[in-house]
Amino acid sequence: MRRFLIIQTASLGDVILATPLIEKLHHYFPGARIDFLLKDGYQPLLRNHPYISNLIAWDKKEKKYGNLKEIIQFVREQHYDSVINIQRFASSGLITVLSGAKSKIGFRKNPFSVFYSHKVKHVLNEKGGMHEVDRNLRLIENLTDGKTFPVKLYPTKHDDAKMSQYKTHAYITVSPGSLWFTKTFPEDKWVEFISSVNETMYVYLLGSEQERNLCDRIINQSRRVNCLNLAGKLSFLESAALMKDAQMNYVNDSAPMHLASSVNAPVTAVFCSTVPEFGFGPLSDRSFIVQTKKELACRPCGIHGRKKCPEHHFDCAYTIDNEQLLEQL
Repeated sequence: MRRFLIIQTASLGDVILATPLIEKLHHYFPGARIDFLLKDGYQPLLRNHPYISNLIAWDKKEKKYGNLKEIIQFVREQHYDSVINIQRFASSGLITVLSGAKSKIGFRKNPFSVFYSHKVKHVLNEKGGMHEVDRNLRLIENLTDGKTFPVKLYPTKHDDAKMSQYKTHAYITVSPGSLWFTKTFPEDKWVEFISSVNETMYVYLLGSEQERNLCDRIINQSRRVNCLNLAGKLSFLESAALMKDAQMNYVNDSAPMHLASSVNAPVTAVFCSTVPEFGFGPLSDRSFIVQTKKELACRPCGIHGRKKCPEHHFDCAYTIDNEQLLEQL
C-alpha cells in the first residue's frame, strides 16, 4: 500500500485549495493511505473526509518549535512513500526533508527545495496566471497526469439536517469579514447592500466568533427583520451545507469563497485590493466576481491584502457600486 502525506499548515482557504490533491491521489491510487498535515484548529474541515486516513495537527500557538520536533519524529515513523509539501515556508520544507520519504515533492521557492527529489516552479502574477488549484496539482503531475480536479469538502448528513431549519425560506448568506482590512468590503457597504435586498429574502450572516460583533452591527444598522447572525455558531462544514442551497453567497476574497466552491454553491466574490488574476478566485459553476470599475494605479497593492489602505482612500472598495452586488441576485 502506497503512503502519501500532504502538507498544508497555512490558512483555512489554503487547506480547502489543497483538497484537489486528495481527490486526485485517491482517483489514481484508490487503495493508498493519504494523510494530511494541517494547522491545529482546522481538523473539523477534513475530519469526515472519506479519502483521508489520518489527520496530523500542528499546534503553532504554544511551543511551536517543540511541537515541530514531535511532528517530524511522527512523520518519520510513518514511512511515507511520498511527502507533498504545498507550502513555501522553511518549517514545512524541514518536515519534508527530514521525513525519510522516498519522494519529497514541493515548490522551488521553499528554502529547503534543494533537497527535494522533485520540485516545481510556482508562478504568481497579476496578468492572468493559472488558478492556485492548478498550481498545486502540478506538484503531483509526475505521479498522475495533467488533468484538473475540483475543490471538495464533505458535509455529513448530520450537517445537512442541522441546517435544514434555516432552509424553509429563500435565503442568501453574507460573509462580511476577512483577516485583512484591504480585502474586506467595508461595513457600511454591506449595510447598504443588505438594506437593498428584497424583504422576502432571508439573510444569514456567517463568520468566525471574532466576527460576531461585526455581523451584529451590520444587522442593527440595516434594520432588517429577517436577518440572522450565525457567526461563531456553525462549524466549517455546517456553513458549507448552508451555503450549498442559498440563492447566492456573498463573500470577500477570503476563506468563505473557497468554502462555497467546495460544495459548488453559487457565489459572488467581492475583490477590493486584490485581483482574481492572482489565481484565488471562486470555482463554483455559478460564480461572479465584483470589483471596482475605476482604473486605479495602486491596485492591486498586495497578494494577501494589507492592514490599511496605503493610499488612505480605499477606493478599490468604495467605488464598487451596490448595484453590482444586487444584479447577481
